[in-house]
Amino acid sequence: METFYLVILGFLALLAVIDLFVGVSNDATNFLNSAVGCRIAPFKVILAVAGAGVLLGATFSGGMMEIAKSGVFNPGMFTFKSVMVIYLSVMVTDVMLLNFFNSLGLPTSTSVSIVFELLGASVGVAANEILSDGGTLSELGGYINNEKAFAMIAAILVSVVVAFVSGVVVQYLMRMIFTFRYEKTFRKLGGLFGGFSLAMVFYFLVMKGARGASFMTPELLAFLDDHTWQILGSIFVAGSVVLQLGMAFFRLNVFRVVILAGTFALAFAFAGNDLVNFVGVPIAALDSWKIYSAGGGAVPPEAFYMDALALPIAPPTVLLLLSGIVMVLTLRFSKSARRVIETSLNLSSSSTGDREQFGASAPGRLIVRTMMGVGQVVLAFVPLSLQRAVNRRFEPVEPPAGTEPLPFDYVRASVNLILTAILISTATSMQLPLSTTYVTFMVGMGSSLADRAWDRESAVYRISGVLVVVVGWFLTALTAFIAASLVATLVLYGGRPVSVLLIVLVLAVIVRMNLSKRRDQKKKRIDVRSLDRFGVRTLLNEDVARNYIASVSIFSEVVNALLVDSERALRHTNNRATVLMDEVSASRSLYYTMAKYHGTHDDLDARFLYYRSLTNMKEVCRSLQRVASQAQEHVANRHRIFSGNLAQNLVHLAGQLAETEEVIRDFSEGWASAADVQKKGQKLIDQVARDQEALLAGISEYRLSLRGCELYMTFLQFVRDIVNHYSIVVALQNRLNEICAEDSNDLGDPKGGQASSAPAPLGKA
Repeated sequence: METFYLVILGFLALLAVIDLFVGVSNDATNFLNSAVGCRIAPFKVILAVAGAGVLLGATFSGGMMEIAKSGVFNPGMFTFKSVMVIYLSVMVTDVMLLNFFNSLGLPTSTSVSIVFELLGASVGVAANEILSDGGTLSELGGYINNEKAFAMIAAILVSVVVAFVSGVVVQYLMRMIFTFRYEKTFRKLGGLFGGFSLAMVFYFLVMKGARGASFMTPELLAFLDDHTWQILGSIFVAGSVVLQLGMAFFRLNVFRVVILAGTFALAFAFAGNDLVNFVGVPIAALDSWKIYSAGGGAVPPEAFYMDALALPIAPPTVLLLLSGIVMVLTLRFSKSARRVIETSLNLSSSSTGDREQFGASAPGRLIVRTMMGVGQVVLAFVPLSLQRAVNRRFEPVEPPAGTEPLPFDYVRASVNLILTAILISTATSMQLPLSTTYVTFMVGMGSSLADRAWDRESAVYRISGVLVVVVGWFLTALTAFIAASLVATLVLYGGRPVSVLLIVLVLAVIVRMNLSKRRDQKKKRIDVRSLDRFGVRTLLNEDVARNYIASVSIFSEVVNALLVDSERALRHTNNRATVLMDEVSASRSLYYTMAKYHGTHDDLDARFLYYRSLTNMKEVCRSLQRVASQAQEHVANRHRIFSGNLAQNLVHLAGQLAETEEVIRDFSEGWASAADVQKKGQKLIDQVARDQEALLAGISEYRLSLRGCELYMTFLQFVRDIVNHYSIVVALQNRLNEICAEDSNDLGDPKGGQASSAPAPLGKA
């Protein structure tokens, strides 16, 4: 029996290490965004400062470990066996849940997950034990630490609102003081701003956030409490004087000091608050094992109650230090770090008009429309002179010609870092776990709103993003609670066999998701700044072949799903058509980014040819969406399905489109001529004409309704559309090949371009 519990401990330790790698790669890089976004220092310097904060913050996080021991449930009501069931269920659920949410692309939070998994597993074990003893569920209250659990849940939810409102208010005040042209004002007030920021960092980081550290003795805490104002005043005065002198005599950039200090503080706060999410449960399980072993093992695990787990037990400093080292190494070598940074920078960027991470939603539209109406009413009562004065404070500075605008400036970067660190450190001092990702996200969104980065081009999408975060919070919480409760019930009644099965299942999921070789399905990142006409040609050739093959594949699936009367399959293909439309639209939007950069006349022509080609591909996607949607509605309404020759003709058309894939790909690679593509296309157009005649002749025979005829014609129209639009695309590709060949004299190269005449559109829609 003891060996089995040791196996569980080893399994939990392995999951802790994996959680650290995954968690830091996806969460900890959030505190790099502000410093990287304003380009205050080289990336390596920012990374070194953040790494120091993470390492130190991990060693200060001892007080937060009590959450996994007694923060959610009352350990005195549970036996050693029950506690180990809870911890095993929590970690199993955590791995499965986070992988499930990641596969769906849904936002989640390790803090929300761990709290509700602990709550769900505790309730599941307690409910089963109460019922097996003949009790009632009204006794559950004695098993759960209701006051502390409610405080943690409320803190996580309220922090989202507080972070957003704080970001709006603080950034608005800072912008009113400094404006976007802050250089002149900052020469006068920069020292005061820096001194105040450093004092706040010290107060919330050391005097609040680090109170739970093992070296913070009662005497030291009492000294800090008794001399709070003297300490803060000294830091403020000394910092202000030193920084102001540095500006005056050494041209010191105070923003660099403040932003790097904020990066350190936020990294410190992250490690101090979030480390419990990754190693809190394994450390609590280790402490439970030590308590049970100290009892001599004379009492069976199912009869040994864990009252001692409620006592303050300082976690081993070496474990915290090792956890910090793992986090720093992950932060340094994680390949996903830059991807996470780019995502968050896009959400809070000052630039607008680019593709947003979140789509539009009806509630987002309603909120924006309502707030615009309210804003117009309020402005009607504000004097125009005051409006003009305020607007001047928020006039952005245009970047020099030929340079990219920063996602945000030094002022907003400072607010994002300092304010987020203050919120997280305050929660840590109260032993309340927060979602650092959500807090960072909401502060950034709030400060971007205050900076008027939300305009009519982006407001709906960013409001929708905020709503997605809130909905994701509730979805994560509910799913974690239910799943952990069910897993705990399975483990409780299944015993060792079920426990071993779950361990094997989790390890298999980890290997599949993280260690096995996976196909990279993401589109390669493109630096459009370096795309000349040759780069545009390569990019276009890849897009044409990929999008044509995807369109034909989806069309074939629609045909097959319709003929077998499968609404579920049609719903799937409809979603695929929508995804393809989004991808083609995103590729098409690259043209607007390309247009910002100079090039030769041929380069500009190549970019416009790319735009026109993607426009035609987008029209094909629009036609494909119409086919998929109409077919799904046809089946959902239980209308008659095509049969006989009509069904065979559709299958034959789909097959002919699939055969055309090869010649499209060969032309893109330079191994076929435009005439070859035209010949294939003409064959398809002729077949569509024959199928249309067969439809008209068979209306009576197949008892087709008007809806059935319309649907069939929609299928035929799609084939016409894809042939016509891709014949135009091939003509544009051909022209681009000629442009490249004229300049580089590479006609002998297979990819240098074809000299054949461009095909004309085949057939009429």
